[in-house]
Amino acid sequence: MFDNFFKNKRIFLTGHTGFKGSWLTFWLHKMGAEICGYSLDPPTEPNLFDLCRLSGDIQSVSGDVRDLEKFKMTIDGFRPDIVFHLAAQSLVRRSYEEPVETYSTNVMGTVNLLEAVRKVDNVKAVINVTSDKCYENREWLWGYRENDPMGGYDPYSSSKGCAELVTSTYLNSYFNSDDYNTHGKGLASARAGNVIGGGDFADDRLVPDMMRAFGYGKTLHIRYPKAIRPWQHVLEPLSGYLILAKNLYEKGASYSGAWNFGPDENACLKVEEVVGEIIKLWGDKAAWTTNKKFHPHEAGLLRLDCSKARYRLGWKPKLDIRMALKWTVDWYKAFYNGSKNLREITEQQIKEYGRIAEEAA
Repeated sequence: MFDNFFKNKRIFLTGHTGFKGSWLTFWLHKMGAEICGYSLDPPTEPNLFDLCRLSGDIQSVSGDVRDLEKFKMTIDGFRPDIVFHLAAQSLVRRSYEEPVETYSTNVMGTVNLLEAVRKVDNVKAVINVTSDKCYENREWLWGYRENDPMGGYDPYSSSKGCAELVTSTYLNSYFNSDDYNTHGKGLASARAGNVIGGGDFADDRLVPDMMRAFGYGKTLHIRYPKAIRPWQHVLEPLSGYLILAKNLYEKGASYSGAWNFGPDENACLKVEEVVGEIIKLWGDKAAWTTNKKFHPHEAGLLRLDCSKARYRLGWKPKLDIRMALKWTVDWYKAFYNGSKNLREITEQQIKEYGRIAEEAA
């Protein structure tokens, strides 16, 4: 899929112990990359990083992105070619409870990363992974484009909008495309929607909450069944990040800037529709009900326009929503049935995705 591009490339990856970070770490490892991960300990127990035994595959550094000196020392010591920044406080509801942690991690963590990499000559490509929630969400029917205004109702969404503004500032001030021959760095941000897939054990996320409830024979309680979300398997946006990294590395300035990586229109479904599909796949008397307690505000409708990635990167989603849900349920069924082969299952899904992508090319 990437013509051995990542083989022997030195990749610095923040947030490598998280859900998306673990999938990306495993994929890059299977492609032969040399990886240094920088992150706090895995955020949940259990977690995908440990279940797939990834610590033995990479150089793993335990560190906080808010610690600028350690951050700079680690990046400078590793001398990466490509940097992926995924470390974040990534939960909306937690951001209401911990706004200072959310802003300090998501905003100053981004500042620290960009400040560190601008001093390392080796780095040629940097991707800051933010969120579709960075946009000023007016809950209109059409998708947001990369040049739409940043915003954020809740602290998490706002912090991601701030992280985008930080990225844009560093791009203009230090990694300007007009001066590419001087600094030699391509800088981009990547915005994706709700990702699903095996190995996510976070609280207050629909699919992990479902899998916990169904795995232990309990009834699922849903906050906003009518809310519409852009659902996609985790490998979809990750493939976009990898394609973007390759283009940034090879062509630099012309691929700097913001990029959306969202699903097709038919994958923008109501929460209750996704729950219904997963119940069909899970079986075994799985059930749900609406949680009518007071809940903080969450977006009711959010879509992305991914025309830029489609036409300039040749990227597009490869899995329809039902295949994405099936892969997700298959992974969790294996976990809750006590499978010891979760690394193999995860690897097989990566291989199958690559095969599908090759056929679709």
